[in-house]
Amino acid sequence: MVPLCQSADVDLDVSTREESGRVVVVAIGEVDVYTAPQLDAELSRLTAEGRTDLVVDLSRVDFLDSTGLSVLVKTLKRVREADGRLDVVVTADRVAKVFRITGLDALIPLHASVADAVAS
Repeated sequence: MVPLCQSADVDLDVSTREESGRVVVVAIGEVDVYTAPQLDAELSRLTAEGRTDLVVDLSRVDFLDSTGLSVLVKTLKRVREADGRLDVVVTADRVAKVFRITGLDALIPLHASVADAVAS
């Protein structure tokens, strides 16, 4: 697994790597109104480069707000337009709950691990 990119912020760290032919974007920290643009920039860069087989790993995200969800919805739209795939890894119940409450768990496949997401 070779890192493709890494950037740091006080509240959010975003890194990208390849795993089994898929691009895995790992977010660590909080994805909120202040940090979501950082995740959005990386996902936008990848989709602009034609990288549309994505796994977003939120397993180490402590907090996800509506701004973070909108980044994922926007990414889902771009990925689907390119006949790609977006899977999300969620392990914290409070983050999974946001997907359930909004109904996004019906649109974006959620997984318990990166290995499960990559294998799907």
